[in-house]
Amino acid sequence: MLSLPPLSLYVHMPWCVRKCPYCDFNSHEHRGGPPPFATYVDALLADLGHDLPLVWGRTVHSVFFGGGTPSLFPAEAIDRFLQGAAARLRFAPGCEITLETNPGTAEHGRFEDYRRAGVNRISFGIQTFDDEVLKRLGRIHDSGQADAAVKLAQDAGLDNLNLDLMYALPGQTLAMAEHDLQRAFSLSPAHISHYQLTLEPNTVFAARPPLGIPDEDAAWDIQERGQALLAEAGYAQYEISAYARPGRHCAHNLNYWRFGDYLGIGAGAHGKISLPRSDEAEAGSAHADDRILRRWKLKHPAAYLAQAGMPAAIGGDEVIPAAQLPFEFMLNQLRLRETFPLDRFEARTGLSRDAIAAPLAEAQARGWLRIEGDRVSPTDAGQRFANDAISLFLPTDDA
Repeated sequence: MLSLPPLSLYVHMPWCVRKCPYCDFNSHEHRGGPPPFATYVDALLADLGHDLPLVWGRTVHSVFFGGGTPSLFPAEAIDRFLQGAAARLRFAPGCEITLETNPGTAEHGRFEDYRRAGVNRISFGIQTFDDEVLKRLGRIHDSGQADAAVKLAQDAGLDNLNLDLMYALPGQTLAMAEHDLQRAFSLSPAHISHYQLTLEPNTVFAARPPLGIPDEDAAWDIQERGQALLAEAGYAQYEISAYARPGRHCAHNLNYWRFGDYLGIGAGAHGKISLPRSDEAEAGSAHADDRILRRWKLKHPAAYLAQAGMPAAIGGDEVIPAAQLPFEFMLNQLRLRETFPLDRFEARTGLSRDAIAAPLAEAQARGWLRIEGDRVSPTDAGQRFANDAISLFLPTDDA
């Protein structure tokens, strides 16, 4: 039977100073003055109010401001949103509240104000400490600004910090990638995200690939060396690209990867909400079965602002078909290195473990999963060939 998992809140802030050529997120350069911060916060609160009936009585365990560049927003706007959200939703004690930050937007005193507003985790999009490579990536900051931004946050009393670093960058050698990690270690962040540059469709880099991108073998060498250096520095890998010091895993992303629920508000935001049949019966729904709903909002900021808080702001609703749920669950869960109980699969999909017995056995036979009783964990080979392992759970023609 489908059970209610932990609930998170994702808040999308769509504007940035300049769109990076590798970025495929819903981000928009804003020209002609600053973005309409106050109007957008009003829209976010209206959007949240519209979606509240989906999560009545539930507790929010994490909040994540993503973008775009959320750090373009002044602390007063973040504070007003969080106060408004806390008046509408119950926040768990110690709720993790993350703000994505571009080092190029950091200012003295800004992090103190974010902290007073309730932000307790900062995720810095540094990408590399090499100034020439930063220029090739279209970033608005340099390595000195990256160092300074992290230290400003630390001086403000924020110690739960993530640094995003990319590898296999244009012109990057193994030594350059090692140097990036050593620079990151010198700043003592709690968490490091270390992930490979990919050329995503509908980006400038996909249309005009930059010269000097390391080939597959070179990228693998960088990844393996990075994993070793991160481990030596005390950062344990708990997900394909996430490394943390003890007790500093990202609660918000863990909830995603464990197939938890999340409300998505803001332009282009996506959400996933579990609707067990008992809850729907109480709400008078015509649907008698368990459902897992995906909802997304209009992408363009102007369209979203015009409709926020009304049904027209919803870009789409989709109930995930039961046959698709095993793949959706494993697409997230198998990113993690952890052992998970099959009870979690049953509780978060509403399906019996029998629904995945055949692909589990196949993955075990291929050496990608280890199964002991009712507990499942990916092997080292399963992590390396995660996409192949996950594909075993795709629906079959006769499903």
